Amino acid sequence: MFEKIKLIATDMDGTLLNAAKEMPRDFIPFVKSHPELKFVIASGRQYYTLKRDFEEITDSLIYISDNGGLAVYRDEIIYSDLMTQEDVRACLDAILTIPDCVPFVCGLDCAYMPPSGEEGREQGRTYYARLKECADLYAAAAKDQIIKLAIYFPGFRAEEVSNNFPKLPDSLLAVLSGDSWIDIANRTVHKGAALAAIQKKYALARNECMAFGDYPNDLSMLAVCEESFCMANGHDSVKEVAKHIAPSNEEEGVMQVLKSFK
Repeated sequence: MFEKIKLIATDMDGTLLNAAKEMPRDFIPFVKSHPELKFVIASGRQYYTLKRDFEEITDSLIYISDNGGLAVYRDEIIYSDLMTQEDVRACLDAILTIPDCVPFVCGLDCAYMPPSGEEGREQGRTYYARLKECADLYAAAAKDQIIKLAIYFPGFRAEEVSNNFPKLPDSLLAVLSGDSWIDIANRTVHKGAALAAIQKKYALARNECMAFGDYPNDLSMLAVCEESFCMANGHDSVKEVAKHIAPSNEEEGVMQVLKSFK
């Protein structure tokens, strides 16, 4: 069915991973047994986190991190779209007016979070392999190159907050990236732009690419791939535009589709 496919891109949370954040047992063996395919892990997570999570096959993967702000292969930056320091400060001004949330400032070198309770720290440890707690986020951001800001909302409040989000500079866009997360980056940042840069680098056509996603932050990535899949557990807006519906992440839907290559 997918004879022309040369590249496979997949989101992580809600897509490749189940609710317990577990990867299908067959995924790493599948990557190892298909060296002819390019595999792209596309996530809101930090590059260093993805590299840690896929240590066994890291040299076989291209990473799109920070929801498209950065694309890296074997520590070489293929694509980046960094925020200006002025926009970072304006973004922090807006975020710090929102009650009951935990902001993360995501830089090329490290991610930074304010002093937080255990729930915030646990989220930080999950998504950021390089992470520092800082009392002054403005000062921390000024010493790094910032890719995005991510905001964690306890109680699965992200979509509710997104409907009445503080005003941001026109150059920035807030994107719902999960039921507990909103990401803010340059308006030009999205997974599709990073994946298009990868396609250009390796001379891959749209009809040679496949992508899996579940949330609105995956829409741009699905749009640049001929074979686009939304997970059965995915957001309705993604189901409306995806070419196919894959079984849910709890059913290892990505692997069910990939096994059709055999």
